[in-house]
Amino acid sequence: MPNSSNGKNLDLSRLTDDEAKHVWQVIQRDFHLRKKEENRLGELKTKIMKEDTKRELLEYQPKLSDSLCIRCLQPFKFLVNSKRQCLDCKLFVCKSCSRFNKKDHGWVCDPCHMARRKPSCLQL
Repeated sequence: MPNSSNGKNLDLSRLTDDEAKHVWQVIQRDFHLRKKEENRLGELKTKIMKEDTKRELLEYQPKLSDSLCIRCLQPFKFLVNSKRQCLDCKLFVCKSCSRFNKKDHGWVCDPCHMARRKPSCLQL
């Protein structure tokens, strides 16, 4: 097995059977965790792409976006479900579909919040 730090092979022949079995289990567990994380990131990327497509379709309907939340399509009401404008995409969303950003002192819709947090490996 190559050692990544100096390119030499590691001598694992001195391991007992139990130690070798434990090393194998650790490697398998790492492989499964990496695969699980890869799948999770793939699902997140797909979800972000779907949200972007949905938002692109709805943002060109000004009457719709002024009276309904661009995410959940619930109507805006003065006290019950007031509208908030996203700092990033500038579209109107309800409180349920957005988060207050203390740093920027304003509201950010969930898709934009997700886009702000996504790791660089998800950059579209």
